[in-house]
Amino acid sequence: MKFAPLAARCLLAACLPLASCSTVADQTSPSSASVATSVIDRPFGKRLDGRTPRLWTVRGHGLEFDVTDHGATLVAVRAIDRGGNVDDVVLGFDDVAGYESPDNQYFGCTTGRVCNRIANAEFSLDGRSFALLANDGRNHLHGGGDRALSRLLWNGKAVRDGGNVGVRFTVRSADGDEGYPGNLDVAVTYWLQPGPAIHVVSEATSDRRTPINLTNHAYWNLAGAGAETVLDHQLQIAADQYTPTNDTLIPTGVLAPLAGTPLDFRTPVALSLWFFGVAGTPAKGYDHNFVLRGGKSSLRPVARLWHPQTQRSLRIETTEPGLQVYTGNYLKNQVGKGGRRYPQNSAVCLETQHFPDSVHQKHFPTTILEPGTTWRSETRFVLQVADSVTARTL
Repeated sequence: MKFAPLAARCLLAACLPLASCSTVADQTSPSSASVATSVIDRPFGKRLDGRTPRLWTVRGHGLEFDVTDHGATLVAVRAIDRGGNVDDVVLGFDDVAGYESPDNQYFGCTTGRVCNRIANAEFSLDGRSFALLANDGRNHLHGGGDRALSRLLWNGKAVRDGGNVGVRFTVRSADGDEGYPGNLDVAVTYWLQPGPAIHVVSEATSDRRTPINLTNHAYWNLAGAGAETVLDHQLQIAADQYTPTNDTLIPTGVLAPLAGTPLDFRTPVALSLWFFGVAGTPAKGYDHNFVLRGGKSSLRPVARLWHPQTQRSLRIETTEPGLQVYTGNYLKNQVGKGGRRYPQNSAVCLETQHFPDSVHQKHFPTTILEPGTTWRSETRFVLQVADSVTARTL
């Protein structure tokens, strides 16, 4: 792709009342409400198939987030700013009807079996060709159609591990679902941790060789969901290369340097600064995979998003080798939670992942899961208040 030239105050005092009993609570933690943890759940509307999903609210450590079993989806994250104000900083809907509507653009879901794109909606494995749904032009995007993981109703339950609480979702994607081989058993757990942080741990096993590449597709705006733009945020990424794409956003196979491109976020840069350099490309903005330092390795900091006005900071840590940055280029002013509208470029997705179209690129890190092994991925979202100096370090 060618570019244009470059020329603590307590959150929990503001918690919403919920009409459900606590499923997991920790009364042995320190008495401060910003530390005490709990998980409570309630119905989340009714799906088109008549089933009733549930919404879990996890709170503590000065943070509160909502998740639902529809698509193992992150629905809301309520975080404090420098003035002690609490805002929901991810896009979503008030109940499951929104997530089953045309207005849903993968808001907060677990995408897969394979997130991002697969060229020509097909791949070959062990001498056999597998046809997938072409739902992004001639390519396959985010796992396909009705049997994609983002559209399934998972099994959810509140969990505890020592002082940490969270919600664990499990689902089976049957052999042949969306064209993929193998019975795939998936578990995604959203843990609340000190930091405060949301630690997302994903695991999967299969009885056949099959590709897998899961991510969380949250849309972030640290000024609050429904704020007019995300381009006033600063972004820093621990990457020196990216994967250039063709006009359908499929990687060419090259690992190219970031220096001298509008993608150079090695130091904190406002998303607006070089946006003109990508706005006129087929991506219509930022929609690029960054090659993270360290490859697929232990959990390490890889990116930081910062909003100067609120001083909210989002640090991302992951075990994954890649990060897709997408600036909501196709948001269409749809109505979301609380009647707020989501205009174009009003949120950014920071999707930890293996590289797009890895099934066709032998030198990319493999996405093939072997029977008898467990695929595992971890991503940690750390939400804090940070001044301009602190926000310039990962």
